[in-house]
Amino acid sequence: MDPMSGPHVIRGSVSLPEAELMWRFSRSSGPGGQHVNTSDSQVELRFDLARTESLPDVWKQRALAKLAGRLVDGVVTVRSSEHRSQWRNRETAAVRLAALLAEATAPPPKPRRATRIPRGINERRLREKKARSDTKRGRSGRDWG
Repeated sequence: MDPMSGPHVIRGSVSLPEAELMWRFSRSSGPGGQHVNTSDSQVELRFDLARTESLPDVWKQRALAKLAGRLVDGVVTVRSSEHRSQWRNRETAAVRLAALLAEATAPPPKPRRATRIPRGINERRLREKKARSDTKRGRSGRDWG
């Protein structure tokens, strides 16, 4: 197997451990001509999220909750087959998995603090509304006698 181009960082100092990644290769559909019939260029990357020790517990719980619909027995799977080269598909799959885990482990956004609309803004809106109403009322032909 070719060495990867480096550890794929999820966030901060946490990265995907190569020992916990499970790779599977198969024949890919798509471009490649006769080459596609003889090489296993499609990559399936599996990561056991439920049993990993490389993620902090808080991150792991967040990821398990957010990715619940994608998990099969606690394992998240990413496929890549858009390149003719198995090595490039490996890179793509690893980057996708790292991005998926980074998004899933991100802390929730701060709750919005409710603010009041300043009274002056509301009064100005009502004044302009009244002026517009008067303008339109003045256009009617009632008083043209």
